[in-house]
Amino acid sequence: MKLPLYQIDAFTDKIFGGNPACVVPLKKWLPDEILLKIAKENAVAETAFFVDNGNRIHLRWFTPEIEMDLCGHATLASAHCLKFILNYPKDEIIFDTLSGDLVISVEKDLYSMNFPSRMPAVSELPEIISQSLNIQPREVLKARDYVLVYDTEEQIKNIKIDRQLFDQINLDPGGVIVTAIGDTCDFVSRFFTPQASILEDPVTGSAHCSLIPFWAKRLNKKELYAQQVSERIGTLYCEDRGDRVIISGQAKTYSTGNLWLE
Repeated sequence: MKLPLYQIDAFTDKIFGGNPACVVPLKKWLPDEILLKIAKENAVAETAFFVDNGNRIHLRWFTPEIEMDLCGHATLASAHCLKFILNYPKDEIIFDTLSGDLVISVEKDLYSMNFPSRMPAVSELPEIISQSLNIQPREVLKARDYVLVYDTEEQIKNIKIDRQLFDQINLDPGGVIVTAIGDTCDFVSRFFTPQASILEDPVTGSAHCSLIPFWAKRLNKKELYAQQVSERIGTLYCEDRGDRVIISGQAKTYSTGNLWLE
């Protein structure tokens, strides 16, 4: 069986930036164990699979280890695949997902995703996570992910993780966000996942479901410009809409090809 396979860099306007995702369009669903094996073979943070059922498109996301309930960069990559590569005729794409209906609007080269808002609440940091960090946060909050607030962008860039300690905790399916006010943007972040084959996710759209409402309230503004300051750097245009957030970004196609299943 031959299946199309596209690798797309999301939240960037150039290849080798942003977050790479693989996208595999399907005519019908394959067994979950096959989807997971494909994701593991692709060896990127997320592989998206979708089946076009007409007006609605069923979308699922897999890391090399598990199926995820929400993934921003692979959703953006899927929208780019549909619109830019497969010539999807509509400027609004509706994905049916584990997180409900996700509506993606397309305007020129900008993809705007309407995602659920996840305002984090004050929390306590597990001791094992604290011990794994070389710099301790000023504030600790939690929604799906832990949100660790720091004073400066420089601290965010300088954070190092002791992986031997960090991997002792299981946050399935969440992770740890570190964030601070940005030097040239509203806020910056990085994202780490314990026990994952890829420790640091280069750009994490779903993390901004918590970052947007937090920083919107903290900075008293609805529209925000964000960067995820991993080695690859990601750019996100954000808007707080109460119980929803808008996360916008660009994408670039890195490769197109096929995979073969016996």
